[in-house]
Amino acid sequence: MKNAKTVTMNILNGLSIGIIVALIPGAIFNSLVNALLPTWPQLAFITVFTGAAQTMMPLLSAVCVGMLAKFTPIQTTSLALAALIGAGNVTAAKSGFALAGTGDIINTGITLAIGYVLILWLGNALKAYTILLMPSILLLVAGGIGHLTLGPVSAFTQAIGIVIKNLTVMQPIVMGVLMGIAFGLLIVSPISTVGIATAITLAGIGAGSANLGVVGTQFALTVYGWSANSFGTSIAHFLGSPKMQMANIFSRPKLFLPILINAGIMGGLGAIFNIQGTPMSAGFGFAGLIGPLAALAGIGHTTAGSLIEVTLLFLIIPVALAIISNVLFTKVWHYHESSDYELNYA
Repeated sequence: MKNAKTVTMNILNGLSIGIIVALIPGAIFNSLVNALLPTWPQLAFITVFTGAAQTMMPLLSAVCVGMLAKFTPIQTTSLALAALIGAGNVTAAKSGFALAGTGDIINTGITLAIGYVLILWLGNALKAYTILLMPSILLLVAGGIGHLTLGPVSAFTQAIGIVIKNLTVMQPIVMGVLMGIAFGLLIVSPISTVGIATAITLAGIGAGSANLGVVGTQFALTVYGWSANSFGTSIAHFLGSPKMQMANIFSRPKLFLPILINAGIMGGLGAIFNIQGTPMSAGFGFAGLIGPLAALAGIGHTTAGSLIEVTLLFLIIPVALAIISNVLFTKVWHYHESSDYELNYA
């Protein structure tokens, strides 16, 4: 049987790729399309398509895990059935079923782990009956256990939300730093930043600081892995989601330190400059320009000064900070290397 590290890495990598594939279309197009809808309502189909893509995240992640594990097509698609149940984004409705959101990513990962172990345990024991039994076993056992763990896992996520909500009562700059660190941590974990921000209705300066914490993380990871990754993979960190680095970071926990320093600094700057945000912008950062646009809306009027301020905070400063910290952590302190952040999606 494959060792635990290989299984864990395959699940984290599969989750990461599935998340990126599901979220990238919306991150690239939604803000632009929403701005154009009043003039061209015909473009509404794009947001429908991107929304549908996001709901497929559990299935996409399962397929990626199956491919990384070199499972057979039957094993992989059976794992996808279990993930769909464990994610919790499918609910029974009067006229059929309702599919909404990406589901609980942590519970999706738990369900994938259970299904993965089941597949390894069964091996070739089912022989000619594999096509008859494998889908049902994975759906009922792995999916069923995932369905049972969904409640406790969701409660755990809500508890994290309560802890983060308590940060908003602190002194503004301290709150900004801690909020930036918290969301910098969440954005590279299986926990949904948007889900947390929405659950606690995070808004105002707290959301702005959280938003900039995510931005700091996005650009830090872009710069840190620049020489090891392709151009497309590198920019996907801020056009999409830095969750693509989950496997690298969780396998080398020391990598949390430099990115969370950047996130904390950016969160503190958000509080100092009174940057506003919404639950949605708090979780997305720079992706889809959702964060910068929310900050502009919070200022209340778009002027040359406000555009310069937002450009500095959401682009110039986080990029400069990432470059400086990369020099310090790579050249001066020899703490990490670009290869630590290497991703291969070829």
